Amino acid sequence: MQLSYWELKNWFTQVDYTIVGSGIVGLHAALRLREKFPDSKILVLEKGMLPQGASTKNAGFACFGSLSEIIDDLKNHSEEDVFRLVQKRWQGLQLLRKRLSDTVIDFKPFGGYELFLKEDESTYHECLARLPLINEILRPLFKTDVFTKEVDRFEFKGIHEYSVFNPFEAQIDTGNMMQALLKQAVSENILILNQQTVTSYFESEKGVEVALGNFSFTSKKLLFATNGFANSLTNGAVKPARAQVLITEPITNLDIKGTFHLDKGYYYFRNIDDRILLGGGRNLDFETETTTAFGQTEIIQNKLEQLLKEVILPNRKVEIAHRWSGIMGVGTSKNPIVSQLSENVYCGVRLGGMGVAIGSLIGTELAELV
Repeated sequence: MQLSYWELKNWFTQVDYTIVGSGIVGLHAALRLREKFPDSKILVLEKGMLPQGASTKNAGFACFGSLSEIIDDLKNHSEEDVFRLVQKRWQGLQLLRKRLSDTVIDFKPFGGYELFLKEDESTYHECLARLPLINEILRPLFKTDVFTKEVDRFEFKGIHEYSVFNPFEAQIDTGNMMQALLKQAVSENILILNQQTVTSYFESEKGVEVALGNFSFTSKKLLFATNGFANSLTNGAVKPARAQVLITEPITNLDIKGTFHLDKGYYYFRNIDDRILLGGGRNLDFETETTTAFGQTEIIQNKLEQLLKEVILPNRKVEIAHRWSGIMGVGTSKNPIVSQLSENVYCGVRLGGMGVAIGSLIGTELAELV
């Protein structure tokens, strides 16, 4: 990389804070650093044309966990841990809404529904049985019942009579959200460079030497907000998890509004622009989906199409308009990692598929470490 005097002077000289990753976490970290250090030089590096992982590729769910997900979490986490996790997600959503406004992100509080396939008898009965307990655990945060049992009114097929409704869940426009965050960062004199991959870094007396291929520069502090791409940073505590998604062509007289969960959150769908957006299925092949490579697989795409045509929109002709994938960061624990890795290097990663909810809070916490 051959840079001019002007490029070196304006972008890579006297850098105070370098953030790797321009997604929800990275931009919130940058904006919080600007609030804390008004005169600092902040540089955000992004390896993709757009935020590479999941920030521009998610389904736009403003959610904090379905009933079956929370019950599942209780099998590996204490009640206190699960409560704190839901609390962080809820706080993160409020922080995101406050920073960008509901109008800008097209926040629509249609509520969320969990559906149960006929063949999933055990999960269905467990959820209905434990619903009062989960409501009791979450009551200090929401001051009322979060989950209620309702008869399905959308005429889905192959599901149990009752679904579980959550009035606190909503949907947003992911594209609007990220455009607004990027505009806000630029307006706050935060420098953003795309298609820049950090290949290595090491600490020196002056701070951190950051290498971009055969070019390097010095930054006083280095913050990683790379979530699903943070495996090596965290000694394996974060694993990538690919999420495959499809969206239909517009559907006449679509009478489905809300965010919907199936199979402990492994499948999810929503309405958007008279279309159905449907994703998930990595539980069909965890090994293959533990990857940082974008793409689709036949086994998952076939399952998504089956759910679409047999459960969600039975007896209707539906055309698929587009397919894509995103990379999440998961681990054996659902708790995010916000950590100081060394004297001048920090990370905020492992969002557990809840980036929309928790990303703004994790970015802010990451900046507070500095």
